[in-house]
Parts: sequence; structure tokens; C-alpha cells
Amino acid sequence: MAKAPSAIKLYKGLSIYRVEKSKFWYVRIWDKRRKRYLVKSTGQDSSIHAREVAQELALSLLRSEKAVDTEFQFKTFAIKLTNKSRRQIDDGERSHGYVRTLLWAIQNEDWGLVKWFGEKDVRKIRTHDFQAYFAELDRKRPDLTPSTKNTLMAAFRNVLKVARDEGVIDVVPATPRAKQKDNPRPFFRFHPLVPKDQDVYKKLINTAEAMANEQVEIHGKVVTDELYDLILFVVHSFVRPTSTELYALQHRDVAVADDPKRLLLTVRDGKTGFRTANSMPAAVSVYERICARHPERAPEDYLFLPEYSNRATASRIIQRQFNALLKRAKIECDASTDKKHTLYSLRHTAICMRIILSEGRVNIFNLAKNAGTSVDQIERFYAKYLPLSREMALNLQSFGQDH
Repeated sequence: MAKAPSAIKLYKGLSIYRVEKSKFWYVRIWDKRRKRYLVKSTGQDSSIHAREVAQELALSLLRSEKAVDTEFQFKTFAIKLTNKSRRQIDDGERSHGYVRTLLWAIQNEDWGLVKWFGEKDVRKIRTHDFQAYFAELDRKRPDLTPSTKNTLMAAFRNVLKVARDEGVIDVVPATPRAKQKDNPRPFFRFHPLVPKDQDVYKKLINTAEAMANEQVEIHGKVVTDELYDLILFVVHSFVRPTSTELYALQHRDVAVADDPKRLLLTVRDGKTGFRTANSMPAAVSVYERICARHPERAPEDYLFLPEYSNRATASRIIQRQFNALLKRAKIECDASTDKKHTLYSLRHTAICMRIILSEGRVNIFNLAKNAGTSVDQIERFYAKYLPLSREMALNLQSFGQDH
């Protein structure tokens, strides 16, 4: 890959540069009043002509840039969006994680949206302004992933949607997505997806059981049956092993239901907000063991490591024990993807198990809703990488109830 040429400094506060895959030179002009750079395309592929255009633009842009009324500034609507999102948290429509990501995209001091668009007039922002922002982003942070760029793009659009909904603008400018490559998620291979002697998931739970029996000590904390139960719980409940989902679950969030036997789990602040999830039958047995382990439990007590009120601490303890388990079992990496296993691999295993063990009969929409994800995510990161079994092929060709 050819390296893009560095910026050519014309004089203090004015330079030209090129970005990869663009034939035109861009000009960067320092705006003393706003304390930031203005960036425009020169429309020239020659550095000589670009210099001339840059000098002309420097004079014309700085002369023509007038202060924008606060009510029309981008940052005004960015503030309105963040306030709206915080209210949605209270209503259960948004998660804390969503708002944290939104604030990160808007407020980043180095390349956040407000730093770039803050005082711009939303009525005059066009697609080329967004493209210029991404061009500068590529120059300053070439390491940013397509996923990160798409997060910034989504935040940008959401800010302008607020302006649109208030009637300040008619439409939100087009914003092309950054291309990203979908990678399969690492999970613990299981029978019948693999032969019984290659069942990594079975090896995982057997090792967890052995460590508990031996009372292995990790960082001063003895491994107990709690690690074994946590693994089974995640695999049979689809919850994310995070402080806002798995580690946030309290006894008041769990109800045992029959026909079919299952747990009804209330996830109050998951990645996708509030949801009620159904578990597989095996999770009921896990919960019964948890209750037996803590007979004096209160409704507000946590399911796992309830003695730690700090959920981040509980998460770190489990993570250390789980890493030690992976090392002992020699299954630190997914052999098929060569990606490292984490606690999240348990959730990935749960979703893959439902697709495979249901022999293609599971309703993907229900699976996605129950797991707090989308059909698109399941198809992109799970289903497309799993083999099409005979049963799944038959299911594909079925016409409703067989007679």
C-alpha cells in the first residue's frame, strides 16, 4: 500500500495534503477565532495549483466565515441529543452503554464531532463536509477501525436528525458507511458440530468442575462451583457477560416459569436497553443451585459473587478465573478462527448452539430478540459461518407443518 505524502506547509496555519485514494489535494486553514482547522478540497491534483487555490481559499474562507447563531450551531443539537438520550435511559428505551458511546463520539477532544462541526450551521452542512471530516480523520487517526468510523457516522446523523425533527433542516445529508469486514465470532466447538473427542465446550466445563473440586486459588480467591455455574448460566441464558447484564442480575430479576421450563430474566440496562429474556431449561437447575448456596438471600442480592457490591470487582475475579481455566485446558484460542477466547465466547456458543442443536428449526427473529441482538447480527457473525446440516437443509425446504 502506497504511503500518502505528508502535509506541505505553506506558512503558519496553512498547509495542503492528500489522503489515500483521493486524487485531489486538501487545504487546512487555522481559524484563530474558533481555535480549530477549516478543511476544504482544492479540487486540484497538482500540488502547484493546489498551493494557489489554498492561498485564495485561506483569504476567502476566513473573510466569509461569520459567527453562526447559537440556535443553529451543530453543538446545540448535539447537546439536545445527549439530553434526549439520557431521558430515554430513564424510560428504558436506551442503555447506559449507548449514551457512553454517543458522548465519546461527540465529545472526544482530539477528533470528536463537536470539535469539528461544533459552531457550523446545521442548515449548511452537506455530504462533502462529512467527507472532509473523514478525510482529516484518516490523516490524524489512520488506525481507527471501520466499526469506529460507523459509530461516528451514526452519531453525526443522530445529531442532525434532531435538527430535522425540529424543522431546522429538511433532510439529513447522505453519509456513506465505512466498509468493514465481518469476522466470525470465536466460540467453543461442541458435539455434533465436531466429533465428541474434539468437543471443546465439554472440555471447558469439565475443567471448571475439576478446578472447583481441587479448590484452585487464583489471585487469593478460591475457585468454587460458582465459576462452573456461571459458564452454564451464560450458555443457557444468552445474557452478555458484562457488568450491565450478567453481573447486574439480582434475584428480583429472575422468575421460574413452566411449560416450557425456563427462567424469565429481566435485563434492566443491557446493551440494547431493557428486555425480558427466556432461558433454556438447564439455566433453571443452575439457578436452583444458586438459591441453595444462598438460602438467606434477599431480592436485591446479586446472582454471582453477591458478597461484592462493586460489580467491576466481581467481573475481574471471574475473568481471572476464566483465563486460568482456558490456560489449564489449553483452549485459549478458537482453532477455527485463531481468535482468543473470552467470556464473550460463552454467549457466542449459546447462539451457535441454538442454531445447530435446533437442527435449523429455531426462529432467528425470536433468538435475536431473546439475546438482545438483531437478525442481521446473527446472520452476519454466526449463521453464515456454520455448516448447513442435513436437518437445516430439510428445514429450509419445508412448507409448514408436515403431514
